[in-house]
Amino acid sequence: MRKSLASLGLVLGLLIGSTAAIAQAPATPAAPAAATATAAPAAAAPAATATPAEAAKPEAPAAAAAATAAPAAAATAAPAPVPNKGDTAWMTVATALVIMMTIPGLALFYGGLVRSKNMLSVLMQVFVVTAMIYVLWAIYGYSVAFTASSPFMGGFSKIFLSGITPESVAATFSKGVVIPELSFVTFQATFAAITCALIVGAFAERIKFSAVLLFCALWFTFAYLPIAHMVWYWDGPDAITDAKTLETVTAAAGWLWAKGALDFAGGTVVHINAGVAGLVGAYVVGKRIGYGREALAPHSLTLTMVGASLLWVGWFGFNAGSNLEATGTAGLAFANTLFATAAATLSWIAGEALSKGKASMLGAASGAVSGLVAITPACGFVGVMGAIVIGLLAGLVCLWGVNGLKRLLGADDALDVFGVHGVGGILGALLTGVFASPSLGGVGIYDYVANKVSPDYSIASQVWIQFQGVLTTIVWSGVVAFAAYKIVDLLVGLRVSEEEEREGLDISSHGETAYSR
Repeated sequence: MRKSLASLGLVLGLLIGSTAAIAQAPATPAAPAAATATAAPAAAAPAATATPAEAAKPEAPAAAAAATAAPAAAATAAPAPVPNKGDTAWMTVATALVIMMTIPGLALFYGGLVRSKNMLSVLMQVFVVTAMIYVLWAIYGYSVAFTASSPFMGGFSKIFLSGITPESVAATFSKGVVIPELSFVTFQATFAAITCALIVGAFAERIKFSAVLLFCALWFTFAYLPIAHMVWYWDGPDAITDAKTLETVTAAAGWLWAKGALDFAGGTVVHINAGVAGLVGAYVVGKRIGYGREALAPHSLTLTMVGASLLWVGWFGFNAGSNLEATGTAGLAFANTLFATAAATLSWIAGEALSKGKASMLGAASGAVSGLVAITPACGFVGVMGAIVIGLLAGLVCLWGVNGLKRLLGADDALDVFGVHGVGGILGALLTGVFASPSLGGVGIYDYVANKVSPDYSIASQVWIQFQGVLTTIVWSGVVAFAAYKIVDLLVGLRVSEEEEREGLDISSHGETAYSR
């Protein structure tokens, strides 16, 4: 434990100490979603917040700025936009809902799936990883993800949240509409935390607590932050006034945003990213003692059902909150989250009943999560019927992911992180390109130059762009995760001893038990 804490301190010291040399000029954050029905550039899929309108407007040429015209220009200048109280209240509620998804939602969902002797270890891992990522997000994560620097990673201009005050604003997907920047900071912090916490399920019941913390710190820094920047960072709608400014915004945006990848709330950034890291971890950490020979059944499906229910409720904040405004598109994302999840629940248990003869509570809970995962990238882009189709497919495909595919891969992904989040995220990301088409009930892509939905939408072209986003995330996350696991193994070791594993991590790692005996 001392080694891991020392290692974390070293990582933070190196990152923070380097900021003086590489600090960048201030830039505004980018939001978690992609375009909405009222906000999405034509040439590239949107995904972020942006600078306030007055800061984004291009400066007039010096030759045209006559001294006598200055007073008149000042008199006619549009007032700076201010946050709407309704939008601010909605973002506050949405942020609290996403916190509830992680603690206690995800913690209870995972906790019920492990054996009773490991219950507290999973709760502890999820809880402490969440707390650690919140702190790292405030120190440097927000700046690295949501400031300008390169197409692959942001800079350090807002390290320690420098320059952010209660009066600071971040743009939404509508021109001239802003929210408090601190609301955006905290909302995005919850996304980073739950992504790292999701990975815990892949290597549950055999990993050192110190290894979990050190791995998550490294992976967060070198996988989550770059992918978030690549998918979600851009200068925002107010920076786009004509074709030339659109080119400028595209050139400064994240690499996948510039390509036009659509990800409303985190199919690539959260689910594929975490799923791949979990799968790599299952291979590197190794199988649990007795895997394939002994019963490793969940100890409390009651708690798993409670956790799944909290995840479902919290996911409304996750998806609908990604719109950043209390508008009709938030309502669309909310509705799609409801109906796709219900459809996935039904298709999973139907497939389970056909293949095994009985539908199970574990299947219903897993099906719900698969639907939530698959609809995440699509929730603000597709119509309700498209969402239901995505949900129905997700339930069946993810059922195969945790059975047939899992056997093919041969990894002990203990709580099926890849089978549900990886597979469901890939499916949802690709189907977003299909069902976002207006011809199939989707909202299309908004043209910020023409200020209307673009009439040109090619399903084949958009699916190809989505595939590039999926492939980039898989490769980036996989490589970083493998390197991070190896570094952690060298510094503190990954696995507990065989004796400690057999005793249970509750006692061996934390000196306490979940239940009185």
